[in-house]
Amino acid sequence: MFDVVVVYPLHADESGTKVLLGEKHTGLGQGRIVGPGGKVEVGESLRQAAVRELAEEVGLAVDPEVLIPIARLSYPFPSRPHLSQRSHAFIVREFSGQPTASSELTPQWWPLSEIPFERMWPDAKMWLPSALAGGFVRATISIGDDDDVLDVDWES
Repeated sequence: MFDVVVVYPLHADESGTKVLLGEKHTGLGQGRIVGPGGKVEVGESLRQAAVRELAEEVGLAVDPEVLIPIARLSYPFPSRPHLSQRSHAFIVREFSGQPTASSELTPQWWPLSEIPFERMWPDAKMWLPSALAGGFVRATISIGDDDDVLDVDWES
């Protein structure tokens, strides 16, 4: 099982709080709406990976110290074990730069009340609202052949 990071930038304005998500252009999850992120490289801390991925995928710069952990999710893929991963999710409210499309993602701000869960991985609707609201989520979520959720084990 390898480690990945995902970052959910949050921005508040007069219309409310919005989260930056993007349509994924390559690899696992292509075509889905996801948070910016990717694999942790050898020798990299989770925070270093999150800062790098945010810059590479959407052009935002962030101090690693302002990343707020919101979830640790293990994703076993029983019939495709080479895809099994442990995801470390963060939110960030302080960043610089303007979201810019990359070969990986086309970013878009979404009001929290309008997150397009129907276009995301099926498990997102199970844990992301709670995590974005300030809770820390730990779970093991088994993913099936059709990228469906086979089982969820919530940890305390």
